Amino acid sequence: MDDTPGCGCASQVGAIDRRAVLKGATALAALAGGTRAFAAMIEEAPNLALVATPSASWSSTRAKLTHLNSGFEPKLSSSDTSGAFNFVPKTDTQWIQYDWSKPISTDRTDIFWLENPWGIERPIRYEVQYWDGAAFVPVRNPRGLGLDKDRYNTTRFDAVTTTKIRIVMVGNGKNSPGILQWKVYNRGPVPAFAPAVAAGVDRTLVLGGRTYMNGKAKWLAKQPGDAVRWSQVSGPGTVVFEDPAALRTAATVSTPGDYVLELAGIGAGGVSKSVVQLRVEEGPPSERLDVVYTTPYAITSPFWTQRAKALIVNWIPHCIDYCQRTDLKDGVGGLDNFIESAKALRGEPHGPHRGFVFSNAWVHQTVEAMCIALMVDPQGDAEIAAAQAHMRDALARWIPIILAAQHPDGYLQTAYTLADRKEWPDRWSPEHRGDHEGYVSGYFIESAINHYTLTGGQDRRLYDAAKRLADCWVANIGPGKKAWYDGHQEMEQALVRFGRFVNDMEGKGRGDAYIALARFLLESRRGGSEYDQSHLPPREQYEAVGHAVRAVYFYSGMADIAAETGDRDYQSAVMSLWDNMVNRKYYVTGGVGSGDTSEGFGDDYGLRNDSYCESCSSCGLIFFQYKLNIAYRDAKYADLYEETMYNALLGATDLEGRNFTYTNPLLGSARYAWHNCPCCVGNIPRTLLMMPTWAYAKDKDSLFVNLFVGSRINVGEIAGTQVEMVQETDYPWNGKVALTVNPQKAGRFAVHVRVPDRQTSQLYAASPQIRGLNYLKINGKTVVPRIERGYAVLDREWKKGDRVEFELPMAVQRLASADRVAATRGKVALRYGPLVYNVELADQPDLGRALSAGALTPEWRPSLLGGVMAIAGQWGDGSPMLAVPNYARMNRAGPSNEFPTRDPDYKDSAVWMATA
Repeated sequence: MDDTPGCGCASQVGAIDRRAVLKGATALAALAGGTRAFAAMIEEAPNLALVATPSASWSSTRAKLTHLNSGFEPKLSSSDTSGAFNFVPKTDTQWIQYDWSKPISTDRTDIFWLENPWGIERPIRYEVQYWDGAAFVPVRNPRGLGLDKDRYNTTRFDAVTTTKIRIVMVGNGKNSPGILQWKVYNRGPVPAFAPAVAAGVDRTLVLGGRTYMNGKAKWLAKQPGDAVRWSQVSGPGTVVFEDPAALRTAATVSTPGDYVLELAGIGAGGVSKSVVQLRVEEGPPSERLDVVYTTPYAITSPFWTQRAKALIVNWIPHCIDYCQRTDLKDGVGGLDNFIESAKALRGEPHGPHRGFVFSNAWVHQTVEAMCIALMVDPQGDAEIAAAQAHMRDALARWIPIILAAQHPDGYLQTAYTLADRKEWPDRWSPEHRGDHEGYVSGYFIESAINHYTLTGGQDRRLYDAAKRLADCWVANIGPGKKAWYDGHQEMEQALVRFGRFVNDMEGKGRGDAYIALARFLLESRRGGSEYDQSHLPPREQYEAVGHAVRAVYFYSGMADIAAETGDRDYQSAVMSLWDNMVNRKYYVTGGVGSGDTSEGFGDDYGLRNDSYCESCSSCGLIFFQYKLNIAYRDAKYADLYEETMYNALLGATDLEGRNFTYTNPLLGSARYAWHNCPCCVGNIPRTLLMMPTWAYAKDKDSLFVNLFVGSRINVGEIAGTQVEMVQETDYPWNGKVALTVNPQKAGRFAVHVRVPDRQTSQLYAASPQIRGLNYLKINGKTVVPRIERGYAVLDREWKKGDRVEFELPMAVQRLASADRVAATRGKVALRYGPLVYNVELADQPDLGRALSAGALTPEWRPSLLGGVMAIAGQWGDGSPMLAVPNYARMNRAGPSNEFPTRDPDYKDSAVWMATA
């Protein structure tokens, strides 16, 4: 219960005596004119907030309470890159509070207000309260209570002795209050508190590497004898700290297993302790798997034929059209920027750059999406064939335009080319780190790979241009050259992807320089903020933080370098980040990014249902999980990217492929034709249609089957012969799958078939549990294969026409989240195969009822949403319940707008339901 009395802010603020203020001001002026002792006294008063425990009247994971007393020294009210606390979405009266373990005395507090254009604004007034032993009461004679921006606002008052201090704020009813720092100063003798210590983030260590300890300790007033000490509490082996008396140090471990490491802070007031959980694992195999590049292929399964057709016939042509338009009211900046840049490079009159500095991105993504779509066999479908003809015409027009905008040395970024040199004089300058030079260049490089595979290397225009661009970066950035990192990651994973591709196409290590540059770009990230993951060197990052798209692109690039170099510290960081994200910050739909920070990750277990889950973050997460799959040869990573693909990403476009959504909350969400920031529009189809790459991986004598999609795909050379794989299946509606293995000549190799494990995250428990295979046959004979890292291994002599048949168990599962996830505590979600389900108002009048404990039945509904397996059951009141796949959500909510509007909370659709 809130024990705050009625807020008397208005009377307190209004009752300040003008003569008292003038008298106080005169006295302060006299002191300031000739006495340094007063300033010294102010400076020397310890900030009691450092050892306080913060709390608030309302808190989501949008911002950590610990930011209130982190010790960060802000300069501007808009600068929250090091963290801040806010009350979004609350706009009424709220409070923040500090508690101490023993009484403190104070007569002064400082507040640095947060304010930005995204719903954070200073309150209209506030007051300071303290706990008098029975209730919170206002301090007496407050002077100050300022609301200024870009400075600390000091409030002085008659001294109080207490264990609790509050700030009670009255919001303006429109925007939410926010605070960057709140200090409370000691008065009189400094109390003896034990230091406040934090050992850091739980993490994983790959045996043979080092784990980096970044502890924190705060004393009120540092005294001789104050110290810190790292130690091992438990674990099966020995932990060696390089310097156990340093907050920042590193440790090595002798044996795999689970450990507890402790940081003790020692002070005059006692000893404080904090622990870190450390899991030590063996490293991945010494050799990663090889990429199966996307080359011309055919889709035959009904499910994916339908989804691919919507993308090819409607969505990609729509992206082409909008990238070519010059009359858009928002989301501008497409092909026109390349046209104007070419004029500038020729010395001709030209127009300015239009749209965001990164607007090249959706042009490059759309080029790559067109290239991949053109590799899909139309199999006589006239609509697909017509759309592909349109794409060929578009590529014929677009490629010369894009290449004409490339500088002679290979550089390509139209925002720079068209910029005023007084405002943007140099490439790769720190003050322009946020201008996405690497972000857009990375997308261009990636588009060149699939253009090369589309043409079988016969048209090398984009490939050669991408090499010139990459060579330009190599020539200018690196050891002994320019140090650089981009504000938005993408170039890192693009350089590795391209470097591998160049090595595979040309050999002789000709792509190695690109991979080396990718590592340099990663290593250069330091001294910045959590927002773009530049707060720590890559090998010292163990928690998924900041902007979610930047993060997953970054972690994907780190996973690449870990696989390419075998660096144990990189491997340790990657596995720590993966574990933190998947087991603490991961949605049941396979999406990431709660939106509690700017388009990003919140606290552990902070998974509100009105999530952000940006479509681009799902694309990046698929890449990240895929990189781990080829590094570890472990099916669990394919389980995860299948989950993200079928849910968080597949529903980003509507069923017809005419509208999309930037965000994918677990509640109803509108789709629209375009966005003011259309960064996802080409990313969605280029990712979903890259099916051969996601479906298969290989090494010299093994093939790994990761996805079950009716298809005909050439997976390249295995055991010295070209191999075609044919899949027949109605998955995800049906668990039966048939694989036909067609090597050009008979040979021995292993086929590893993924055996799905739906238990993908520790955050969610399913009932009933579903694992294994119902059966597996080779050429009609039942076999019992060995299972290795989640794969059924079939090692034998294969000849053309050999057939593998198996059945995946398919049943409706009830999902419950871990109790620590407050947003879904006591609720239930439904899943069938890889598909998570929604209930919608289109099928029942009330989604607020509890789901009964009765039977749940999968029912094929051919006329519902293009044909889906629905789940039928009952609500607790006995009325019928019907659930539909999450990817098909919100397709019956009326017409879409061209651009998103500020809508109220959607209640048309939901993943989670109450339980009876």
